[in-house]
Amino acid sequence: MQTTTSGLVKTLRLPLITLGLALASGSANAAGWCETGKPVKFAGLNWESGMLLTDIMQYVLQKGYDCKTDTLPGNSITMEQAVSTDDIQVFAEEWIGRSEVWKKAEAAGKVVSVGAPIVGAEEGWYVPRYVIAGDAKRGIKPAAPNLKSIADLTQYASLFRDQEEPDKGRFYNCPAGWTCELDNTAILKKFKLDDKFTNFRPGTGPALDTAILSGYRRGEPILFYYWSPTPMMGQLDLVKLEEPGADKQIHIKVGLSQVFNQQAPELVTVLSKVNLPLDLLNQNLALMKQKRISSEKLAQAFFKQHPEIWQKWVSDDAAKKIQASL
Repeated sequence: MQTTTSGLVKTLRLPLITLGLALASGSANAAGWCETGKPVKFAGLNWESGMLLTDIMQYVLQKGYDCKTDTLPGNSITMEQAVSTDDIQVFAEEWIGRSEVWKKAEAAGKVVSVGAPIVGAEEGWYVPRYVIAGDAKRGIKPAAPNLKSIADLTQYASLFRDQEEPDKGRFYNCPAGWTCELDNTAILKKFKLDDKFTNFRPGTGPALDTAILSGYRRGEPILFYYWSPTPMMGQLDLVKLEEPGADKQIHIKVGLSQVFNQQAPELVTVLSKVNLPLDLLNQNLALMKQKRISSEKLAQAFFKQHPEIWQKWVSDDAAKKIQASL
């Protein structure tokens, strides 16, 4: 078969033009999400670390990449579902492996998890140390010196007596609608504690905090779920109960809709680099609580005080824009 030079040029030109159009399309998608004025919608997380991470990520996109952003409130489960349908693009603090909604959406290719915004986090069931070891200064004697694990709680229901149901103990679960609430309910059943303890679900995160702090200050036995990073973990002397047979290694990622992941790769790269050192995060969360500083103001203070951290996340051009905004 013979091919003329002009014919060869024509043959090559079409694929090259097609490739050029494809590359141009991909480039437009990468930068186009914000350039077209389309907002990046964040899940409106209502716990301290989630709020701070959300505000930090929004500030980066707004000031460094000229993006419009928005937050949509809801409980964890409904917001995770909204990420799977691209009604929300970013879930700033997704605890991987804990949510069945997220697992199914990820298996279906509707969401992706990137980065590691927090490393070293913990969660579990806690009691004040004075419950196990006593507190001589407060005149509290050890009430459960042999309490080490969740499995041991079968013999301690009366110690954590529920005032509304005196024949049962009370376990302070997460608020209804949080993913951890379902996990803790499953743990109650797993260790056959559901008939010995009231599965008490406070209405909000602050209501859970109030119950824990008031019980602690009175020196009462109290059993509850909690997690870090949080201000609470730095304020109180607590003991985490062992959970036999469980691997509680925590992986926290940034949750993204697959649509956003595919159409805004430049922004995804930025969000995947966001990471706050755990000690610094705990300090900031304690400051938020003690001085009643909003997460938005705390985020701005972070950008002013720690350029050595956030400048590693962004391009040189974005870093200059963020710095100028401060």
